[in-house]
Amino acid sequence: MTEPSSGPPLLAADPGRAERRLHPWSWLFVLVQQLKQFVVPLVALLVLGRGDRYMLYPLIGVGVLALISVWQYFTYRYRIADDSLVVRSGVFERSLRQIPFARIHNVALHQSLLHRLFGVAEVRLESAGGQKPEAQMRVLQLADALALERLIRHRGVVVADAQAAQANPEDAAETLLSLPTAEVVRLGLVSNRGMVVVAGAFALSWQVFPDDVVEDGFRRIGRDVFGYASQYAGELQLGWAATGVAALAVVLLAVVVLRAFSVAIALVQFHGFTLQAHGRRLTVERGLLTRLRTSASRRRIQAWTLEEGLLHRLLRRRGLHVDIAVSEQQNERRALRELAPIATPGACDALVQRLLPRGAAWPPPAWRSLHPHAWLRLWLPGLLLSGLATAGLTWRFGALGLLALAWIPWAAFAARQHARRAGYARDAHLVAVREGWWSRHWRFAEIDKLQALQFRQSPLDRRMGMASVWLDTAGAGSMGPPLRVRLLPEAQARELYDSLSRIVAARPLRW
Repeated sequence: MTEPSSGPPLLAADPGRAERRLHPWSWLFVLVQQLKQFVVPLVALLVLGRGDRYMLYPLIGVGVLALISVWQYFTYRYRIADDSLVVRSGVFERSLRQIPFARIHNVALHQSLLHRLFGVAEVRLESAGGQKPEAQMRVLQLADALALERLIRHRGVVVADAQAAQANPEDAAETLLSLPTAEVVRLGLVSNRGMVVVAGAFALSWQVFPDDVVEDGFRRIGRDVFGYASQYAGELQLGWAATGVAALAVVLLAVVVLRAFSVAIALVQFHGFTLQAHGRRLTVERGLLTRLRTSASRRRIQAWTLEEGLLHRLLRRRGLHVDIAVSEQQNERRALRELAPIATPGACDALVQRLLPRGAAWPPPAWRSLHPHAWLRLWLPGLLLSGLATAGLTWRFGALGLLALAWIPWAAFAARQHARRAGYARDAHLVAVREGWWSRHWRFAEIDKLQALQFRQSPLDRRMGMASVWLDTAGAGSMGPPLRVRLLPEAQARELYDSLSRIVAARPLRW
């Protein structure tokens, strides 16, 4: 999906304001998208059916879906106006939608293998509001899709010819990050995507097959694998340690298989990852089989997150993600999220400094620590959990349950390490938080992007003279770390909350 160097002819707001149709094969891709929802029931019916005439009824549904797909193609029109895109659809229930270019926060171009075979792409235009994209075009010729993306990048200003387009600094592409295959393999090694695949396979198995069949199958596989490992360990004449060696071998095999899955998924999703800057807009292109190209303005970035797990530190790598306020379906996360899925710490810091507005500095010159007794506040939940677990295990297994008390010193050590590393920084432009010990993250945002602030104190916090400040920004994911300054001395937390509140109230929100 790489943009040609000569550049396709830009779509222009022609004098006649002519309306355009989608690609002639658009109905086929709409049909395929709709059939995906029914493919599992149809296959189950064909496999488990008894061959009677009632099996033909699903074919009627397929025919209806085909008619709907063709109908959508003939009733969908779009037109390029001076500063907006006008979309018209429907016959009985007509819809006319005008989308200003300035309102479009993200442009996503999606190409599956079928798209690439036909030389087309699906285009999604997304804004910060609503649960659906502003417009979703299935499908456009690839050259038209790239031209529409460029037109939105220029907010409707049409460049006269290809030479002028290349000379225009807004159109010149600057590669900020490109991941070779070795880096993508490292990304697979540090991620847990393989666990997601295995968990999904387990869930699907329990939904499709009877419970007793699934349980017997997993039990048989586990018995065979452990049996082979035990037999091999026995041949080595390890004696009583054979069982332990077999169990360790099974665990290591599971880890290797999961990491292999993770590497394969990373190669499929992030092969050819390239981050480019086109003036004020950022564009990411990635994918081995399915190519995804997303584009968003730099000023749409609401918050930043640097992540570093244990394997990241062993490989001297980090990940850089951003929050962009766009509408997204939970199963179609196509917005620009990963600026650097994996890179060296120096490369991540340089990329952040390159993209932040003028005057903002990263990393901060100094970090402020938490309350001196913050480690004790972090340790108390682990202490309570360990006590409850010890009581339950002792009641069930007797004195053996007292082994759960071993968690108490470990929880205290982890709490001290977390409190020692945690902190926050704040200047005239940014507010930043760092947390974590085993798995670390840095999260920060421009003060002008803050939407709401909360001063929070639990009864235990009040007892210990602590408080926290929670900061809300648009586009934050539910699975990501929150932007919060935890367990500060109460007076310091109130001063931070009051000063940020005055700034946020006085400045306009910048999207």
